[in-house]
Amino acid sequence: MTLPFHDLDQALFARAQTLLDDEWLSKDADLAPLLPVVLARNVGQDWHKAGTFRHHLVGVARSLALWQQPRDVRLLGLLHSVYGNAFVDLVKFDAASERGRLAELVGERAEHLVYLFCTMSRTQFVQRVMAGQIEADGSMVLEKNGQPMLLTPFEVAAFIIVSMADSIEQWFSWQDDIYSQFPQVQSQRPQAVHWAASLWPGPMRPSGRMLHQIASLGLALQHPALKNLLPLPPVFGQCAQPLAASDEAAATSLYWSVIQLDQPLVDLDAATAVLEHAVRHNPWVGEPQMVLAQLYLSAGRAEDAERAATSALQCFSAWGNAWDKRVQWDAWVAWTRILRQSAQQGSWPERLDKLNNLALRG
Repeated sequence: MTLPFHDLDQALFARAQTLLDDEWLSKDADLAPLLPVVLARNVGQDWHKAGTFRHHLVGVARSLALWQQPRDVRLLGLLHSVYGNAFVDLVKFDAASERGRLAELVGERAEHLVYLFCTMSRTQFVQRVMAGQIEADGSMVLEKNGQPMLLTPFEVAAFIIVSMADSIEQWFSWQDDIYSQFPQVQSQRPQAVHWAASLWPGPMRPSGRMLHQIASLGLALQHPALKNLLPLPPVFGQCAQPLAASDEAAATSLYWSVIQLDQPLVDLDAATAVLEHAVRHNPWVGEPQMVLAQLYLSAGRAEDAERAATSALQCFSAWGNAWDKRVQWDAWVAWTRILRQSAQQGSWPERLDKLNNLALRG
């Protein structure tokens, strides 16, 4: 059975390459002026899920930049939690006294988006998007403090896209457990009883359930009143393809079984077959395809390795963040490029120690 590999979009890959530099944000004319202000609020010292709060804010902004979102949406990504919210008790700007200060820095429209995103019920928003409760004109009604709150179609589209970037940047198995069944969060589980789930960062498995939700959010952007308001993120076939929850769970489990070496350790055919099934279940993330490319190289299957590595590179270029958070996005991209180069050259080290010498050329 043919594997669902992707071709490489050269324009998308070129955009991704510009974001591999750690200093990309300082070169962004829209976002760079905000960087000193945000850093002055000590975001680089605050813990946040798989890294620091700075890592998170920059990672969300990176995906939005890759997805070619307009200035106000990218600013929302960089500042999306600075007033605090129900999920993050990190208040970097006081909404009662500093809204004017932030509006001076980013403009009233961008500040309004940040304020709404921080103060509305994100849980309620995600629930209603996934339930298809978007009005015919693209607007949405939420409840806030017992009163109706109307989001415009632009706000709905922007908040969907930022929610997609926010989730892919931060979510991994630790949150699968402590935020089980989000957005229907089970809040009555005592930490002391479920101490094993609470240990951070846990086994660092990729999420077994969040990509299904991100795909569902993306599908909502196909709403006739939303589709042309903002550029569609280049994931899940331009937000046109679903990912079943069962397929995501199966793919994550199969992938992790190979990573944990829960396969025969002498011959690689079983591990290869398991990863191929993982890719069939979920062809939208790069890590399983990247590992599969290395197995193909080890088996002397250079053509298959090139196809797998090229497809993995396309997936990494589409997201701008890693699905498997054991290493950073730029490291996944770098190793994938090594694999692709080796496949194109028809070479792969025969000795383990020579893997340490590999370098990208050209």
